[in-house]
Amino acid sequence: MKKFLSIAMSAAMVASMMTTAAVADEADDFDPGTGKVYYLNFKPEVDQQWQDLAAAYTEEYGVEVNVLTAASGEYETTLQSEMAKSNAPTIFNCGNTSGAETWDDYTYDLTGTWLDEHSANKEFNVSYNGKLSSVAYCYESFGIIYNKTILEGYCGMDNAVVSSIDEINSFDKLLEVATDINSRIDEINDELGTELTEAFVGSGLDSGNSWRYSGHLANMPLYYEFVDDGIDPVTDGEATIKGTYLDNFRKVWDMYVDTSAADKATLDSGTLSAADEFGLGEAVFYQNGDWEYSTLMNEDNGYDLTADDLGMMPIYFGVDDENEGLCSGTENCWAINAKASEEDIQSSLAFLQWVVSSDEGRKVTNEDMGLTMNFDTYTGDFASVNPFGAAAQELVAEGKTAVGWAFNATPNVDTWRQGVVDALIAYTANGQTDEDWDGVVSAFVDGWNEQWELAHAE
Repeated sequence: MKKFLSIAMSAAMVASMMTTAAVADEADDFDPGTGKVYYLNFKPEVDQQWQDLAAAYTEEYGVEVNVLTAASGEYETTLQSEMAKSNAPTIFNCGNTSGAETWDDYTYDLTGTWLDEHSANKEFNVSYNGKLSSVAYCYESFGIIYNKTILEGYCGMDNAVVSSIDEINSFDKLLEVATDINSRIDEINDELGTELTEAFVGSGLDSGNSWRYSGHLANMPLYYEFVDDGIDPVTDGEATIKGTYLDNFRKVWDMYVDTSAADKATLDSGTLSAADEFGLGEAVFYQNGDWEYSTLMNEDNGYDLTADDLGMMPIYFGVDDENEGLCSGTENCWAINAKASEEDIQSSLAFLQWVVSSDEGRKVTNEDMGLTMNFDTYTGDFASVNPFGAAAQELVAEGKTAVGWAFNATPNVDTWRQGVVDALIAYTANGQTDEDWDGVVSAFVDGWNEQWELAHAE
């Protein structure tokens, strides 16, 4: 199997994450430099933590560090705007080969830098045009988050579809469980003392939420089709699609919306808060990723959850459920602006080194941000505390195959995804008819192929 389909999370990678390594902490020769640092943050859910780290670093070393966080779904637009300014970002996100190609003139070669030398899994890093364009700072896994405490309580009820969470190991079984829970909300609340309103959270199709479906759920049919065809669309440069597994996509989507209390006609209204629905105990299931850990653990959000309440299972897709693990990979990769001054470049490299080697930086990224970091400094007291990352590792240890991030190959990503979202909105609001599903298929397949040709036109 080609690299694209196999690197997501191998047993060797798990071993590398658990290897004890010499921590390159703030040594006597650590040099913060004399330049300025401007970080354009890719992850809006951890903005405050980055602001706090920047302030702490500036106070300790006197180096000016500014952090700007792009709004959800607006990173590329923000990056283009900021790069056009005289005071451009010195650190930015460049998460795949397509991005490295676009920003080739702006990516500093990180080969041989401290970040390169201390990468735990170098295959997540992005190389292009003979240089190391960006370094993966964390890897992530997504699937179906579930409230373990509530689900275990349900399993112990009379006439429950399953008697153990372990029995939920296929799409058909998950559908059966979600449907049963959704039909017995009042009974479950009475017996368990819960405040459920639905099995699955509302599947918002507004701009702030739709990426979970046009990106992450859409990843599933793309991944399995690429596996069938034996291609890596990034390195092969060829990825027109047929839509082989869109019937499976439809079944999963229908499960999401049919076992939710959300109004199907207003999924794009922007009024839904899936995190609140799950965090407040109103829903059992929530398709999202391990980056959501910090949000769900934030008491300021009014949630009463602990790590023990949280679990994650694969997005069972009815294709290879027996062997499927979580979807693991990354598009979180640090690049340094090659057009910045040498002083700013060196200070930016030093700041990132401090983030992933100092006690303060490792604590914030590991515990407060809840990230599973991709550096060999995260061992011992700084090993990942994120239960979702642990779930990914456990599934690999059991011999499950992690699903690669096929969506990283999406051509003209914003345009294609919006077409899929628009079609999903119409399909769901109009009664989930076969005719409207044809519109989803067209947006998915024809839209992809059209955008692929445009993106690769000479």
